Amino acid sequence: MTRKGRLHRMLCWLFLGLVLLPAGFSWLYINYAIPDHLNLVVSEEEIFNFALPPGVTFESEYEEVVLGNQSNIPAGQVKIQAAEPISMYGTTEGSYRIGMKLFGIIDMKDIQVDVVTDTYAIPCGTPIGIYLKSNGVMVIGTGEIVNEAGNVVEPAFGILKSGDYIETVNGQTLEDKDDLIAAVNACGGNAVHMEVRRDGELIDVDLNPVQAEDGSYKLGAWVRDDTQGIGTVTYVDMNGSFGALGHGISDSDTGRLVDTKEGELYATEILGIEKGEPGNPGVMSGVIYYGPGTKMGEVTANTDEGIFGTVNARFKEDIASEAIPVGFRQDVKKGNAVIRSSVSGEVKDYDIEIQKVDHAALQKNKGMTIKVVDEELLELTGGIVQGMSGSPIIQDGKLIGAVTHVLVNEPARGYGIFIENMIEVAE
Repeated sequence: MTRKGRLHRMLCWLFLGLVLLPAGFSWLYINYAIPDHLNLVVSEEEIFNFALPPGVTFESEYEEVVLGNQSNIPAGQVKIQAAEPISMYGTTEGSYRIGMKLFGIIDMKDIQVDVVTDTYAIPCGTPIGIYLKSNGVMVIGTGEIVNEAGNVVEPAFGILKSGDYIETVNGQTLEDKDDLIAAVNACGGNAVHMEVRRDGELIDVDLNPVQAEDGSYKLGAWVRDDTQGIGTVTYVDMNGSFGALGHGISDSDTGRLVDTKEGELYATEILGIEKGEPGNPGVMSGVIYYGPGTKMGEVTANTDEGIFGTVNARFKEDIASEAIPVGFRQDVKKGNAVIRSSVSGEVKDYDIEIQKVDHAALQKNKGMTIKVVDEELLELTGGIVQGMSGSPIIQDGKLIGAVTHVLVNEPARGYGIFIENMIEVAE
């Protein structure tokens, strides 16, 4: 190849790189920084502050979703550069899609836009006792057994794993760990065939139980079939559905989200508060009253964005708050807000500061960084303590989110989830 040819080839590669690198960067940035789903309230202009790379445009093919606060523009002719805050206006209820393109040519992303009527919910801040029953018997880990000969063995090691869920033994469906113990003992020392759910997939497992010193047969696995704790109800909607915690309930030993079969809410009483200090998060301690007369609702889902279900008439009677509008992510801004909590024994609002709003947060339950500035709450708890997860965040008269986490070394600061993310999962 001649020198001129090599130079020409080099320039072609350079030109290609100058085109592809910005396009690749823009695609990655947009897919992480821009939500896949936006909500608009019908007939209300919504403002979005998206910091986008140069050359990226929003394009609407629908007359029902107007960009740039313009009207009566034929479908397919609206293209808005993202250098300034973007306004969107939904004229008709429904679900639509708007596109994002680079240089008006390269498709980067489609965003679902739902145009809805005003949504209302009751912000609660009420502590509640939570009981969850796992979907199958959860394996916490394996362990050693002293067999009848006095030898130490571990039959389940390398066969069962932490986070597995045992669904059946020799064809018998398990309701709880007592069923598992009975089924293993009934084998008489013969191999058992189990159906085990691992990472969402059902697998077949064969395992030889070992006869222990006490004469019973064991698998050599630590298991659990339920979990319980105290949290805070975030909201109840007009249909009696609730959302709580703003994050999922994970097993205390494995750290994995509990795959829930069913669950209940029960009345609880807060007995004391261990104040949070740097390096030592505080905690609310209390008692859960289990029984038919103290049941407050049903849990139907345990997700990364919280637990969800329905409350009963008794819970509704105890609600002291009124319904307020739900604010979407575009309504959330840095500055003053309040959290609602019953940590003192009565429902009160406490002042906080929203320090950061992060639409691109990798964890949906960390979309806001908040700081408690209310002197009364700081004196009582030191900031955010365990058990306050789910406390509703209210700004400008709208329910915008819930408290989810505390910063271990700064108990006055923590994270919150956009209420929009909770409601989307609940639906």
